[in-house]
Amino acid sequence: MNRPPTDLSAPLKWEAPGAGQWNLDRSHVNRPATPINQYIQSRSTVRGSRLGLCELGAPLDGLDFRFVNGLVYSRIRPLVNPDKASTKLPPLPLLKLAIRLHPEMRRRAAIAERVLKDRPWRTVLEQWHAPGGLRDSYEAANLRIQDVDLPALSDEKLVEHVHDTIDHALTMWEAHFRLHSHDLGPIGFLLGAAIRWGLPTSDVIPLLEGASPSTSEAEKKLRSIREAVNSAAPDASSLEDIRAVSPDLSAQVDAFLRLRGRLVISRYDIDGLTLAESSDVLASTILSARDTSSRHSQSEKNVHNRTSAVRARIPASDQPHFDMLLTEARTAMDLRDDNGPHTVEWPLGLVRMALLEVGSRMVRRDSAFDAADALELTVDEVEGSILGRGPGREVLRARREWRQKIDVEGAPRRLGPEEPPPPLEVLPESMARIAGFVQVVISEAGLDGEMKTTGLNGVGIGTEIFTGRARVASTPEEALTQMEPGDVLVVPCTTPAFNMVLSMAGAVITAEGGALSHAAVLARELGIPAVVGVPDALQAITNGATVQVDPVAGTVRLI
Repeated sequence: MNRPPTDLSAPLKWEAPGAGQWNLDRSHVNRPATPINQYIQSRSTVRGSRLGLCELGAPLDGLDFRFVNGLVYSRIRPLVNPDKASTKLPPLPLLKLAIRLHPEMRRRAAIAERVLKDRPWRTVLEQWHAPGGLRDSYEAANLRIQDVDLPALSDEKLVEHVHDTIDHALTMWEAHFRLHSHDLGPIGFLLGAAIRWGLPTSDVIPLLEGASPSTSEAEKKLRSIREAVNSAAPDASSLEDIRAVSPDLSAQVDAFLRLRGRLVISRYDIDGLTLAESSDVLASTILSARDTSSRHSQSEKNVHNRTSAVRARIPASDQPHFDMLLTEARTAMDLRDDNGPHTVEWPLGLVRMALLEVGSRMVRRDSAFDAADALELTVDEVEGSILGRGPGREVLRARREWRQKIDVEGAPRRLGPEEPPPPLEVLPESMARIAGFVQVVISEAGLDGEMKTTGLNGVGIGTEIFTGRARVASTPEEALTQMEPGDVLVVPCTTPAFNMVLSMAGAVITAEGGALSHAAVLARELGIPAVVGVPDALQAITNGATVQVDPVAGTVRLI
């Protein structure tokens, strides 16, 4: 549903948004999305994932995102009859024959054969990092939109700009999911091979630690600012204090904000705050930025030792293949974490700023209570609303309140009949390997809707036990306002937008997610103990309680 419901007081209905089985995505989203965000995601996700999966020769049509009561449900679309649900598989010999005779399946099998030989993600990874390559071109495209002087635009030009930013976000989100096939592909192949060798994925995923310098890049830049502040103004406590240290330091802050200031930092939606709007968060993050050089050195030693131990458990004839898979997976990790800020968080921040300018003009014309009410508009309501012919300020405020009151805890984890996937053995070998990596990545990222643990148990990240004060937050905004350095952050889930907060945390606990979820990846890169996918975290842990986070055991204990 991309339009708000007409009757906001009606009881919620939880019905499958299409054929097949749909899983609630709680690892990225924990509140209903804005109408324009729904518009962007529901169109771009399936297009981008379809392109990426085709490039890999996967026997899948794409990943589909649809919204029920504003919450996102996902479905992996089968390649054959994707809009029909198959609740029962035909006899396996018949299924195997049908797969080999189907024209698109035969074409994908040929692509899969080439993919395993040519490994196209190597080219994509080079394109991302090359000077003037994908990363630089996306940054330039974001800056072109960011540099538009919004208050100077006429109403007509502002409406055009809003639609330009939405179109840009659509393009970037599509690129986001296309790139995920190439950054998650090598990781999935490594984990798939580990399973064939009889290795637990939990032994292999930690070998990816330290492979994502872009994740810790922000903290490094802020640490250099903090060191200058500590030398010149040790009592500084606000962004104004930091800027006042020197013109050079103020220029460094400006340079940092130019590339990161319009990224949403609290959620994957346009109602998330951007860093430029959150001076207190930026100041706290600067002043708590840590010197991690010694930790990185120790991390390299730990990864080397763990890698040697895992490698020794693999048949000698397969060890060179393991080395290649691990190298490719580690190279891909940086793209995985650098992808989101450029293709999701920054474009959404640009849409947000354009709509807030619309909202400011609506307030002046008494068609909105405050500028943020414009974030509740649909795409086709923007033009009329800026001229005072929109849905009305009471309607927009009601939509906003409706989204805020829906509790994700009351949403079913699955909708629609179960769709048994065809067993991998009926697929040609090349396609089976690619389908296998998709399955393992979805599971390890916590996107399959499965609860893999119970109580206060989950997937542990790190090797050191941490005890501290819990800061429980049901929304990212609560986390931003409550967090103090050294607190244990307890949240439903995290997104890359949480980078600014997580760097202050002593430990992290999430109710959702898996070993490849964002919280897990970021905890590894920042050296923060974490336990993710803890089902009872939000119910059993109260704000201010003392908790012990044991990543080795994968447990959380109330003290």
